[in-house]
Amino acid sequence: MGTLAGKVSIVTGASKGIGAAIAKAFAAEGASVVLNYASDQQGADAVVAEIGKSGGKAIAVRSDVSKAGGAQEIIDAALKNFGRVDVLVNNAGIYEFAPIESVDDEHFHRSFNINVLGLLLTTKAAVKHMQPGASIINISSVATSTTPPNSAVYSGTKGAVETITGVLARELGPRQIRVNALTPGFVDTEGTRTAGIVGSDFWNDGVQATPLGRAGKPSDIASVAVFLASNSAAWLTGELLKASGGLR
Repeated sequence: MGTLAGKVSIVTGASKGIGAAIAKAFAAEGASVVLNYASDQQGADAVVAEIGKSGGKAIAVRSDVSKAGGAQEIIDAALKNFGRVDVLVNNAGIYEFAPIESVDDEHFHRSFNINVLGLLLTTKAAVKHMQPGASIINISSVATSTTPPNSAVYSGTKGAVETITGVLARELGPRQIRVNALTPGFVDTEGTRTAGIVGSDFWNDGVQATPLGRAGKPSDIASVAVFLASNSAAWLTGELLKASGGLR
């Protein structure tokens, strides 16, 4: 029996990268998984197929978390297919770096709508169906403390994520629903490669500044998410847990 046996988990933004790794790790520990994705159906289907091949249970749901209806679709799919919601990982997000001279309202609203509003709407839809012992895990970023140049909007969204985590931990604590944030450092994913971050001076400097001397892998983050979702973390709420190789 895995540490998440019998739990039903939702992972947003799970067609690739950290979200996909978390979904697969949850399934390996016995959870039934609902994978949300925005556009990459091929990636999401591949994750579902891999989980099924290993004997796990998973479905994929395409929806826009920044819309109330889209967030509700994810929860409805979990209830229809698995009957409950025990774990929510708010991983869906975008990162667009730009100097302050290039910031405009479109850039701002696109980032905040997905990274912050999407988290709020999905959590709002999920908590109605969560029982005592449920866990919410919000994915933040080490950018909130390293504050890299050209990241005013992105780092701002993740600062909001961390503050919201603390608020919801207090708000939902009386219902015995735990809320924590998981803060990755430099992680080598399809997204960081596509964005041209991997191999850049910014990337190389960040990895060099990481005490453990390497970039993270999605599995490094997934194993911490498994812990936060499990009963082993039953006394943790409102925490900002850095999984960054020691980068501060």
